[in-house]
Amino acid sequence: QGQLVASGGGSVQAGGSLRLACTASGYTYGVPCMGWFRQAPGKEREGVARIYTRSGTTYYADSVKGRFTVSQNNVANTVYLQMNDLKAEDSAMYYCAARDSPELSLCLYGRAADFGYWGQGTQVTVSS
Repeated sequence: QGQLVASGGGSVQAGGSLRLACTASGYTYGVPCMGWFRQAPGKEREGVARIYTRSGTTYYADSVKGRFTVSQNNVANTVYLQMNDLKAEDSAMYYCAARDSPELSLCLYGRAADFGYWGQGTQVTVSS
């Protein structure tokens, strides 16, 4: 049974940086698609970034484009989310998720609900 473990959240002042990590284990053939999502209290879940691990192709929400970078370490089965120039509105619980469909377009633009595996979440708090 596959498992995702997220880490790296914390508290930081506006303008600061954090790096989240999500390590996948138990997936026999690897995971072709991973994403980062976030949810703040009282708000809907928002897709932040996605990466198609077969090619490294990425997708970013407009709200984080230019500030966040998603990357991967295939040897470590880990996906990272480097978050720079953090803003108060970035405060949320961040979740990593995996999708085992190998289709690039669905990975980058498909529904969050189609990500079948989710990590436990890590809190990011940005103070202004």
